[in-house]
Amino acid sequence: MAEPEFTATGVRIGKRLRSLTRAGQVRISNGRLELLTSYGSEIDSAPVRAVRASKPWFAHDDRALAEVNGTRYTLTLGEHDPAPGEPGPPAARRFIEAVRKAAGRGH
Repeated sequence: MAEPEFTATGVRIGKRLRSLTRAGQVRISNGRLELLTSYGSEIDSAPVRAVRASKPWFAHDDRALAEVNGTRYTLTLGEHDPAPGEPGPPAARRFIEAVRKAAGRGH
């Protein structure tokens, strides 16, 4: 099995105003994006090419939007990348870049 291209743990995943998990996982591996609960159960997944990732306009730097299978999810990642060896989710900007790179859009 190939190494995941992007993994983030400790991610708050929400749908509309409802929080689905406060310590979820986001993973991009083998051309698929997976949103998982803290227990590893799948919330949603789709081929990366079908996922839209963006930055919400009036939100903190730690937020990203992911549209998966027509459902919009709010992801609260880190505001900054954690220091090497420190726990914590990577920055939201890294997630958006990883989706674009895995889908072949952008650099």
